Amino acid sequence: ADSKIGAIGTEALDFSQPDTTGTPISLSSFRGKYVLVDFWASWCGPCRAENPNVVLAYERFKNKNFTVLGISLDDNKADWLEAVNNDKLNWLQLSDLKKWESSVVNTYQIEGIPFNVLVDPAGKIIATELRGQTLQETLAKLFP
Repeated sequence: ADSKIGAIGTEALDFSQPDTTGTPISLSSFRGKYVLVDFWASWCGPCRAENPNVVLAYERFKNKNFTVLGISLDDNKADWLEAVNNDKLNWLQLSDLKKWESSVVNTYQIEGIPFNVLVDPAGKIIATELRGQTLQETLAKLFP
């Protein structure tokens, strides 16, 4: 069977998106680190509700060769930056501000957000859809 794009054990497909200053950043530039690629948007209620959990994970594990990379499906830059600020998302944030037309939606066949993939230092996907307590428990096992 064809392995599904974004499936556990597959290579995380590379992409590049502008950060908040417009500088393009690629996923491959995070090689050598564990990175939680977090797809969200300011207008997405469930995403905003999940953000404190992601903040907690980031603060707990950021010194363990772990980071979060936020990819927003926003189309309004002011709304996006305000949400990043209000929710205290102190990691790199990327968006091409094209909402569902964003290139990453197609790359990762995203059907809904919040959605995330956990990528290991070799660039392989080791987990997906980590939310709530499952996110904390998965990371705690990785970084005892």
